[in-house]
Amino acid sequence: MPIYEYQCKACGHLMEALQRMSDAPLTDCPACNKAELNKLISAAGFRLKGGGWYETDFKTGSKKNLAGDAAKPKSDSGASGSSSAGSSSSGAGAA
Repeated sequence: MPIYEYQCKACGHLMEALQRMSDAPLTDCPACNKAELNKLISAAGFRLKGGGWYETDFKTGSKKNLAGDAAKPKSDSGASGSSSAGSSSSGAGAA
């Protein structure tokens, strides 16, 4: 279900409401009890309910090991540094 943001025109109170898309917009402000609430346009917020929502659920191959990925760029950058050094020596030999 989406989370909508509302702001009261009368008192400026900001609030969020968890509502269905088919629900009517809220109108009464809980802070000042006036019918001055406006639905704000903002980035959509939502809540994932239930168990089993992990960032690796839909990833394949080497993308699944996120903890190990942090260590890999260090070794990759070292390998690319040595290969670039090899390229420069090859370039020097070609010149």
